[in-house]
Amino acid sequence: MQFFRPILLINGILLTTLGVFMLVPGLVDLAMGNPDWKVFLAAATVTTFVGAALGISNWGFSGDITLRQAFALTTFSWLAAVTFAALPFAFSELGMGFTNAFFESMSGLTTTGSTIIVGLDTAPPGLLLWRALLQWLGGIGIIVMAIAILPMLQVGGMQIFRLESSDSSQKILPRAKQIAVSIIVLYVGFSIVCAIAYGFAGMSGFDAITHAMTTIATGGFSTHDSSMGGFDSISIELISIVFMVVGSLPFVLYLQAIRGKVGPLYRDSQVQWFFATLATLVFLLALYQMQKTSIEFSEALRHSAFNVTSILTGTGYATENYMDWGTFAAITMFCIMFIGGCAGSTTCGLKIFRFQVIFAALRVQIKRMIHPHGVFFPRYNNQKINPDVVSSVASYFFLFFACFSALALGLSLLGLDTITAFSSAGTAIANVGPGLGDIVGPAGSFEPLPDAAKWLMSAGMLLGRLELFTVLVMFTPGFWRI
Repeated sequence: MQFFRPILLINGILLTTLGVFMLVPGLVDLAMGNPDWKVFLAAATVTTFVGAALGISNWGFSGDITLRQAFALTTFSWLAAVTFAALPFAFSELGMGFTNAFFESMSGLTTTGSTIIVGLDTAPPGLLLWRALLQWLGGIGIIVMAIAILPMLQVGGMQIFRLESSDSSQKILPRAKQIAVSIIVLYVGFSIVCAIAYGFAGMSGFDAITHAMTTIATGGFSTHDSSMGGFDSISIELISIVFMVVGSLPFVLYLQAIRGKVGPLYRDSQVQWFFATLATLVFLLALYQMQKTSIEFSEALRHSAFNVTSILTGTGYATENYMDWGTFAAITMFCIMFIGGCAGSTTCGLKIFRFQVIFAALRVQIKRMIHPHGVFFPRYNNQKINPDVVSSVASYFFLFFACFSALALGLSLLGLDTITAFSSAGTAIANVGPGLGDIVGPAGSFEPLPDAAKWLMSAGMLLGRLELFTVLVMFTPGFWRI
């Protein structure tokens, strides 16, 4: 029981905070005369009560958390948050049921953006705000986890971003806690600027706030069934592209830039690879779309820039049904959903740095084959890569695609067609949002899927968001041995 005491304490604090946030959409519903305010009040009461009970009964057991406790805490805290965050969905006037509510909640907090709600344009405003709040909270949680927790756990090569360094000049702030607080302030600032920009571009105040939260979190939940396409505004799309990219870059580098060290932000190889990949894909698909549909290059570039940025960053907004662009475009979109943005950002997928590590290792291996007596080392940001990092990244790649394959097979066993099964598995484990095909594509919804498929996808979202090893390590017998 002593093992779980610190975990229960932190979960209690987390749930109490979540309960307080539930009051915000409740107040919005109350102000707009929607009866769902009672649902949010009840959900907030239950969540806060459970959170307070856990916190009080385990108070004084914080101490130093061990490595095993850190793994358990990461998984259990996300599961607890998702479960209680589903309550407003389950008991709202939409009558979603717990399976759909859990799916929507998991999709929100993991910033996946897949939705089962049809009729967003007429949905209660409090519920729409709650969806946006979940993605916004999930986004900041992901950044803090990537900076403070995953490097310590040495998950998937994330140890390359350890804050502790023998070179004090590389320390952005003295303590991880200070960095987390600074990033939260920066995150809030970006969200406010994005909302103001959306407002000036023509969005209503409510739409501007909700879309700002889901844009900076690269989540993709919208208040309209037609997503960003419903606004049909170039200025709104440009603002969205800018802030999707902002959410995809390492937030630690923003802190360095604020403190006067702007160089690392544009010299970082991960950032350079991200922009090079994005630019190449945008122009490639713009040329392909222009050739297939005979539209002007400027129009093709507009469609390509927004939708490629949305899928690559894992946001999941849509202005066009890219399934109509042709087979090459659909397959390209499917492939790039696995890439993601930079480590230490709100984005999803495999992350750019892992591709860099693998390519560096492959290049060294080829050189060693050509020059057997040569001495070569893989490098990242002009620094030698530790062999443990290469091994960790390679293991992560293998496990990622093994889990993707297992998830796709599981969905196909439930009766889903090939395109729906594979794209649903991909969009879940990569935390992207829309899949491919008529059912779960950018113009579809996940509502028609069977309940078992939604639970499988929810598991995939959690695995992808928590970097696989963090969850799967707890299923090994050795983890629970004292």
